[in-house]
Amino acid sequence: MPKVGMPDIRKPQLVQATMAVIERVGLHAASIALISREAGVSTGIINHYFGGKHGLLEETMRAILRQHSITVTQALAKLPKNDHQARINAIVNANFLGFQAESQVVKTWLAFWTYSMHDEQLHRLQRVNEKRLLSHLKIELNSLLPRHRANQVAHGIAALIDGIWLRGALNPAGINAEQARLLINDYLDIQLAQHAPMTN
Repeated sequence: MPKVGMPDIRKPQLVQATMAVIERVGLHAASIALISREAGVSTGIINHYFGGKHGLLEETMRAILRQHSITVTQALAKLPKNDHQARINAIVNANFLGFQAESQVVKTWLAFWTYSMHDEQLHRLQRVNEKRLLSHLKIELNSLLPRHRANQVAHGIAALIDGIWLRGALNPAGINAEQARLLINDYLDIQLAQHAPMTN
């Protein structure tokens, strides 16, 4: 976490520089020297406020997660509370469109996923993000399915989001948001049909 007193204007500048350097050379080669040069600041500023590369990466991921949360919240606020499938689609879209689909963000996410497997603090951030996604999904699914099934389907949708996102991130053509939406809605329709009331 950045230390108190760091000018707010510096934080987005350094976060953007971190993502730009990761996109260009990868996480392991993204040195403090390269990032500071990209941001137009001294290496001492990064070391002072973030304690080095690890702290800066953590702040970069926090910034991405904050933006993702804002995107989801704003999208849901525009939709009727009883249109649960549209709200699920909004949650899905937030993972495949806009900021989250930008090349710099995608490559930073990939680096973060890899790094978080071996770092307790970054792993905790990943878990927070996962729990937030599942919570959003379960809120909507609880109105459509029995609670135990809603939990299972939420995990299924989350797995599809992660899998489709990862395949798209590794594809030179990028992430296909429309295909992701179709696949996830197909899965959801099947789950909902299994629990639809029987009619004569």
